[in-house]
Amino acid sequence: MDHKQRAPWWVLLIDILLIELSFLIGYWVRYELQWFLDISYYHPVTSYIPFALFFAILNLITFQIDKVYEQWSRNYWLEQAYRIINATAKSVVVIMAVTFVFQPLMYSRLLLIEAGVIATILLVTSRIVYTALIRHMRARGVGVTRVLIIGAGEVGRTMIRTIVARPELGYQIVGFVDDDPQKGQTDLGRFKALGPLENLAQVIKDNDVEDTIITLPWMYHRKIMGIVRECGRLRVGVHIVPDLFQLSLSKVDVEDINGIPLIGVREVGFSQSALVIKRVIDVAGAITLLVVGSPVVALISLAIAIDSPGPVLFRQTRAGLSGKPFEMFKFRSMRRDAEEELRTLLEYNEATGPIFKMKEDPRVTRVGGFLRRTSLDELPQLLNVLRGEMSLVGPRPPIPAEVEDYLPWHRKRLDVHPGMTGLWQVSGRSLLSFDDQVLLDIYYIENWSIWLDLKILLRTIPQVVAGDGAY
Repeated sequence: MDHKQRAPWWVLLIDILLIELSFLIGYWVRYELQWFLDISYYHPVTSYIPFALFFAILNLITFQIDKVYEQWSRNYWLEQAYRIINATAKSVVVIMAVTFVFQPLMYSRLLLIEAGVIATILLVTSRIVYTALIRHMRARGVGVTRVLIIGAGEVGRTMIRTIVARPELGYQIVGFVDDDPQKGQTDLGRFKALGPLENLAQVIKDNDVEDTIITLPWMYHRKIMGIVRECGRLRVGVHIVPDLFQLSLSKVDVEDINGIPLIGVREVGFSQSALVIKRVIDVAGAITLLVVGSPVVALISLAIAIDSPGPVLFRQTRAGLSGKPFEMFKFRSMRRDAEEELRTLLEYNEATGPIFKMKEDPRVTRVGGFLRRTSLDELPQLLNVLRGEMSLVGPRPPIPAEVEDYLPWHRKRLDVHPGMTGLWQVSGRSLLSFDDQVLLDIYYIENWSIWLDLKILLRTIPQVVAGDGAY
């Protein structure tokens, strides 16, 4: 495994210190605070030193077993938390079993359990803090790796979408090169086409490239090996993505039969069973939110009616699954004649691509400004979810006129039902370019899972509270 994918040495050191600290806190909780169960005897903290050392060693062993320190830069803190909880629980069970077998004179089993719980809390908290700091730094360009994509086919585009969707990986794409004139000279959104492969050495020098990712078809294996040698000469990292039929199916399943590896492929998108599960979650979630949020809906309706003349609900035709039009509901956040006024404001459009965005839109009412910042204007879309026209999570539903201006690769986002929230909404909202939004939507479609939907829904809450990038 690449040493860069393992946790640095100082993470191991901090974990050991936190594990030992958890034992000290556990001792204080047990003997000083005497939570959960009174104790009539007292043992000095020094008598627990062997237990504390044994507990730390056990945790390090179970951390290795549960791969806590592997794929370090690719793990979300939630994945780390899951592994830490599993590993620490195993350590507590083992040390409890040891105390039952050897029956030492001085010990408290409750202290061992408390130390395990405290260790889990401290270790998970350290991952949350670490993740927050890394994301903060990488958002400002600190600690990122400048990477060049070699090959602009479907594999290369999939790689770009993945990097855009996973900023915590710490990659900054400087652009891509390709010998195909149509690909090597046409930008992909904000990602620059840097010409043919023959310019590779100059491109690497001019753009301070630190890493390269080769996404060329395997039929060009000789050219790939030449690129690897060139990258080695220029002292830049090199990674090769196997294309697997140009990743037209995008997903692979790996299993083995008696040690013989088998690679299976499955179609991109939602299977029938996945669609059923997603629909059940959508209906249950929409009903729950409508019932719980009914007082908020009533207050918003009253505020809109008092603030400005016009209907409470705003209805607009949007493009849904496969571009099929449907009527989408929102709380009205603009003046009644806002649609007619749009033509006079097109020159002030601040968004890229076939969408209109304007921070200081004069059509927005006082109540509407608050609703937009908090995204409460989108609550009526729960009715669209119940009607089967939208999902809780999915790509943004575009206006049909926008779809007419889509490039061919943009239309991939119409392959699923649009959603109230989505991956790009929790990754920057209106601050992202249109092409970045589409890249994130396509990544979501190709990598959908219930767990991904749950993470997006959970990440939506702080985005709505903070109002970052919403206007």
